[in-house]
Amino acid sequence: MSPGPVPRTNLYDRVAEEASSVVIRRYSTSFGLASRLLEPKVRQHVENIYALVRLADEIVDGEASSAGLTVVDAARALNELEKETEFAMEKGYSSNLIVHAFGLTARETGFDTSLTTPFFDSMRADLKQTEHDQASFERYVYGSAEVVGLMCLRAFLDGENKTDAEREALEVGARALGAAFQKVNFLRDLAADFRELGRSYFPDVNVETFTEADKVRLLDDIDADLRTSAAVLPQLPAGSRRAVALAQSLFTELAVRLRATPADRLIATRVRVPNPVKLRLAAEAAVGRVPRA
Repeated sequence: MSPGPVPRTNLYDRVAEEASSVVIRRYSTSFGLASRLLEPKVRQHVENIYALVRLADEIVDGEASSAGLTVVDAARALNELEKETEFAMEKGYSSNLIVHAFGLTARETGFDTSLTTPFFDSMRADLKQTEHDQASFERYVYGSAEVVGLMCLRAFLDGENKTDAEREALEVGARALGAAFQKVNFLRDLAADFRELGRSYFPDVNVETFTEADKVRLLDDIDADLRTSAAVLPQLPAGSRRAVALAQSLFTELAVRLRATPADRLIATRVRVPNPVKLRLAAEAAVGRVPRA
């Protein structure tokens, strides 16, 4: 039997985590679906992590701009969120419910500012940087996605008896899966990021002259990341393996659909995985099917 959720005797803690759980259900069909396959105690930690990431993203790309905040205003809000997050991680309290829940997870699963600092650095880059070279692209992907994978891995491995070598292998896989997720999203949002936000993430890729060769090159890199992450999936604890397998399957399916979409259509439409396919992949993951490397 899977262990239950972390017992919360404090009403404020419980309400904070309930608030975080709402965020993943309302914002992401794919991640919300995958999180349901996590054992309860791990699921809550992952929902707490996701909610903070989404909160920062809203400052950079979402509601802050819609509310009329300038870039300077958004930068100030992001800085304040980072300071509040660090305070919660150190003291175990925040007046912001989402930050409070994240602080609980960080303290209980054992990660610190070595993971949150790169994350906020990447979020900050979105406010001032519109193009990337290879070095800045790698820094951005690490901070915006790979460290999130490492945070989730801390939750997966909390209380698990793993050797240093096993943990290192799983960290490589977590980083690769996070990188693949981010690159897939960059590719399917290529035109929107450029036309609506003025951003071009991939180095040496011109959206206005995007070619089939460009698409294939980017997808080959994504597939390499997915193979790396798939190779260590069987080493994950049983309580998290099915959920990660589903996330891996969903993004592998999306990569397949992107490869089948001509480059000129890719910059004019947003490729999605249909809900019936998501449900089929979820059913396969629920019975223990793990994608092959």
